[in-house]
Amino acid sequence: MAKILIVDDAKFMRTLVKDALVPKGHEVVGEAENGNEAVELYKKLKPDLVTMDITMREKDGIEAAEEILRVDPGARVIMVTALGQENLLTRAIKIGVKDFVVKPFPPERLQKAAEKALS
Repeated sequence: MAKILIVDDAKFMRTLVKDALVPKGHEVVGEAENGNEAVELYKKLKPDLVTMDITMREKDGIEAAEEILRVDPGARVIMVTALGQENLLTRAIKIGVKDFVVKPFPPERLQKAAEKALS
């Protein structure tokens, strides 16, 4: 069972991510709605996996992922993104993000990405 931090500015998206991962035995230990909260919660909770939206106010998902990976180079981050953000995904992969899932996603796609990142 992995401890997961879900980061998305939309509550319904956080719920979709939770609904995909909790039945697979994972535990959601925290939720954040922007990149600043994500970094703070990561430091406090030390989750096994972070699902990160790219487009958010205050600090976007790329900046937050960069900061988390600076704090903990072993962090496992999956980007959950809308279509049309391929240029940002290239940057995300370069900084060490494990995988990305495009919204809207079937639960199986997110489950596979989580299993891959955690293995």
